[in-house]
Amino acid sequence: MKVLQVAAEVYPLVKTGGLADVVAALPPALAEAGADVRLLLPGLPAILDAVQSARTVIDIGACFGALRVRLLLGRMPGSQLPVYLVDAPHLYRRGGSPYQASDGTEWPDNLQRFALLGWVAAHLAADDADPAWVPEVVHAHDWHAALACAYMADHLPTPAASVFTVHNLAFQGLFPHHDWSLLGLSSRFMSPAALEFHGQLSFMKAGLIFADKVTTVSPTYAREIAGHEFGCGLDGVIRGRGADVTGILNGIDDAVWSPADDAAIAMRYDADRLAGKRACRLALQSALGLAPDDQALILTVVSRLTSQKGLDLVLAALPALVREGVQFAIQGTGETVLETAFRMAELAHPGRVAVHIGYDENRAHRLVAGADVIAVPSRFEPCGLTQMYGLRYGTLPVVRRVGGLADTVVDADGHGSAGRQTGFVFDIATPAAFEAAVRRAAALRRDADAWEAVMRRGMSQDLSWAGAARDYLALYRRAVAARAAAPRGIEG
Repeated sequence: MKVLQVAAEVYPLVKTGGLADVVAALPPALAEAGADVRLLLPGLPAILDAVQSARTVIDIGACFGALRVRLLLGRMPGSQLPVYLVDAPHLYRRGGSPYQASDGTEWPDNLQRFALLGWVAAHLAADDADPAWVPEVVHAHDWHAALACAYMADHLPTPAASVFTVHNLAFQGLFPHHDWSLLGLSSRFMSPAALEFHGQLSFMKAGLIFADKVTTVSPTYAREIAGHEFGCGLDGVIRGRGADVTGILNGIDDAVWSPADDAAIAMRYDADRLAGKRACRLALQSALGLAPDDQALILTVVSRLTSQKGLDLVLAALPALVREGVQFAIQGTGETVLETAFRMAELAHPGRVAVHIGYDENRAHRLVAGADVIAVPSRFEPCGLTQMYGLRYGTLPVVRRVGGLADTVVDADGHGSAGRQTGFVFDIATPAAFEAAVRRAAALRRDADAWEAVMRRGMSQDLSWAGAARDYLALYRRAVAARAAAPRGIEG
């Protein structure tokens, strides 16, 4: 099966969150399972500089506000998978993030930048760009690629099926209604039954409505977004798709996240050789200036610093937990108020709290390897990867029972689950509930044998992408069958 994966970022070339990790790991897993996989990415400078042996497939010319647009084909560094690049210097060759300028403001031409990405994907699917390779499935990731589904639906002769994955429904790609004419879609797409969303244009709706199949990155999140609390105003659309919406749990790249092979950590280890874990713990305390206290529970957070991630709960609980001997190692960047609050906590608790504002991949590995627990107290969490990194490294997760966190971490509930426990789960998004979960972790750590049993149980799980790849291939087959039976247009 020929599958085109369409996304705005990919690790390690461009990364703002877990999407980049998924786009880096899922395509190779699909290829390993037998699929013929190619990627389609925007020609951002870091991507253009890294892709190998790029050549021009077609000179597209002027479109979406750019005077010069080309479609290139090269190889991804590392995996060597084929990758198409949309080379449009006017739209993509700039600093900042894929979505924002260096000052944090959204690029004013994001509509054109990501409409072009979806438009090129649709032309590839329609055998209109590279006659040497035509996908049977276009898999669009998040709102940045979602318009591919609408462009495909606007060209009914396209035989390829479309799959759309929601990585985070809170980010929807909303644009002014009056920019409609820039998209080049048929006028029938500008209605509440299509892209119109409360007087705006919604790229997210394009994927939710026009994809043959819709997935989210965990089963629980698929159920949650069909309800009002987590549906972000689109729950009715999602319920309307019924069984076409499913959840497939993300995996992690166990070639990148493996304590037995990790060159970034102080000493390598695995579930049968835990001495390295203890060495990583000591090295972390030393490197961060934390007190060399063997009795302390070391809690790490490696996260975007946003209210979605529940980090205000961590801040509120921190003083009491520090008094009880907990040490904190924080890395992240995000909302200014949270960054400032964590810096103040570090100043207030020297030797007990260490904070790094920013993101450093090697440092993240050392934090996960050296800590005892990793906190992911999110208000909502489509999947979450850091809790799975924690499981892989024997660093017990403390999580809220939402989304993929609920699907990946098992707590002891007194009903026979003690023998399956892999971490600590709380329900209510309050500092007290988070604090109580951390206290339970500290209490369990005082029983060394019980603690190591939970560590080993988490480390022994198969968290790779192999299972998810099989599930996606089965979904692709269903999408192709659905497309063949009833091609989806605006009336579909």
